[in-house]
Amino acid sequence: MVTPDGVTRLTDSSGRVLDLRGFNLDKYDESTPADIQAIAERGFNLIRLDITWARLEPKPGVYDAAAMGRIQQLMTAADRYGLRVLVDFHQDVYGPYFGGGQDGIPAWATRDDGLPFTPIPDDWFSEYFEPSVQAAFRHLYDDPDLRAAQASFYQHVATALRSHPSLLGYDLFNEPSGPMLGDPSDPAALAASSRALEQGRLQQMYKRLITAVRRVDQRSWLFVEPTVLVGEGVPTALPGFADPRAGAPRIGYAPHFYDTAVEDGQDWNPADGFIDDYLAAITAYPKAHGMPVIVGEWGENTSTPGNAALMAAQVRVMPSFATGWTRWYWGLGTGGYAPLDAAGNPLPGEAPMFTPFASALA
Repeated sequence: MVTPDGVTRLTDSSGRVLDLRGFNLDKYDESTPADIQAIAERGFNLIRLDITWARLEPKPGVYDAAAMGRIQQLMTAADRYGLRVLVDFHQDVYGPYFGGGQDGIPAWATRDDGLPFTPIPDDWFSEYFEPSVQAAFRHLYDDPDLRAAQASFYQHVATALRSHPSLLGYDLFNEPSGPMLGDPSDPAALAASSRALEQGRLQQMYKRLITAVRRVDQRSWLFVEPTVLVGEGVPTALPGFADPRAGAPRIGYAPHFYDTAVEDGQDWNPADGFIDDYLAAITAYPKAHGMPVIVGEWGENTSTPGNAALMAAQVRVMPSFATGWTRWYWGLGTGGYAPLDAAGNPLPGEAPMFTPFASALA
């Protein structure tokens, strides 16, 4: 439903407006049903389940039954504990061909044209701009056999998971990237590349994947992501998307909410304009197309004063434009993205996230 502020929000079967909050799980193939139970016991009601093509289809047309069995166990736990699940087709720096374990597109679906790749451990995001990674994305978008293989994989997953009552829908492609135009260190070149990708190859990929999933699942929501430049205040250039399902469309928007300076290790400066710039960039597209928003990733190490203030500011503003969010990343730790200490208690800077909220309102 569209609420009086012009924001499209998800509702339950009684027409109550939902506020969905939770965490990302299982990128590292380590989550268990106990994690889902713990998230539910904390009062959260949403998980973003990060699955990867490389892990589930290690060879062309050969699916790993054990890996899918783990996903089914996690979905069944979400069914049991009353959580909703947004299944995320995850990738970082394309796939395991370029390092990073089993995260992303399989090596057998990687074509780098023999171009060079140099790992950059201290700045992994810069690896997206390596010539070989750029080539791999170009082939994924352009090559008919890879397009068909990707669509077949999505249909396989959707067929396997469609009966779970916890299934809210799918985040169709995590942090999309692709061929760059010009110097990637030039903000104008980055913006031009993002616009070209979203208006060209990426929108065509989303159309193919929407069609593929809808052939086997007419119920689930399908969420599209912009490029990560939205975090730098660059509005998306994606078009609206038609939904071939019978009935009202179920297409949503799933941007991320990261401050680039904070990701680079700086403590957040509340005067840097990040929140205002992000809100200005994020709100027009879903309003124009009547799309609900779930912020699929956000969060930082909140042990510093600025980052703790950023956490509080993000929790405060997200209900103004989003029907839900999933913080990166559920787990125990003393730093990084972990929200809990070694004993399983919320770290001090995470307190705003663990306050009570109304999960459904008439």
